[in-house]
Amino acid sequence: MRIIWFRVRAALQGRAGDAGMSTSEYAMGTIAACAFAAVLYKVVTSEVVSTALQSTIGKALDAPF
Repeated sequence: MRIIWFRVRAALQGRAGDAGMSTSEYAMGTIAACAFAAVLYKVVTSEVVSTALQSTIGKALDAPF
């Protein structure tokens, strides 16, 4: 009875038999996350961003209280 209810509910929602991501979808998500991390690493370690962060931190530490 429980299996029948699951199939009826899945059919009504328009995704019969789709219980989650497949292995290829996990692989594509992992590749996309790694690519995003690589781009973010390059941006954060660039000279322009490094100089801006050092300047901002320096100004924050030198602020009078």
